[in-house]
Amino acid sequence: MPQDEHEIREVLLRYATGIDRRDWSLLATCFTEDFVGDYGSFGSWTGPQQITQYMRNAHAALGPTLHRLTNVDIRQQGTATQSRTYVDALLMPAEVDGEPRQGIGYYDDEWSKTSAGWKIRRRRFTLVRQI
Repeated sequence: MPQDEHEIREVLLRYATGIDRRDWSLLATCFTEDFVGDYGSFGSWTGPQQITQYMRNAHAALGPTLHRLTNVDIRQQGTATQSRTYVDALLMPAEVDGEPRQGIGYYDDEWSKTSAGWKIRRRRFTLVRQI
């Protein structure tokens, strides 16, 4: 399982990097075709195209962003692979006098190992604090 854990962490890194670099093709590689994501009050989406388009639109008017992922806890539950990952997202404004925003919470993910490697199949985001 150490190799699987490493590969899952790499997908999480791709997710954060894809958003922060606005590399939408890279972001889309993180999700299975039957992906279902529930981001609470932000919305819910199915499939890599929907979540990627949402992230593209949500970050279009922003300046630099930093999605920092920590405390990755990967667990095997029977045949299911799940993880919880803390996220601290700093969202800087595009305009000089704009107010920065910050969202802090965690992702609960269910993973699938595909022919292209590990991918997120289900995700629930829980917001703990928004500044």
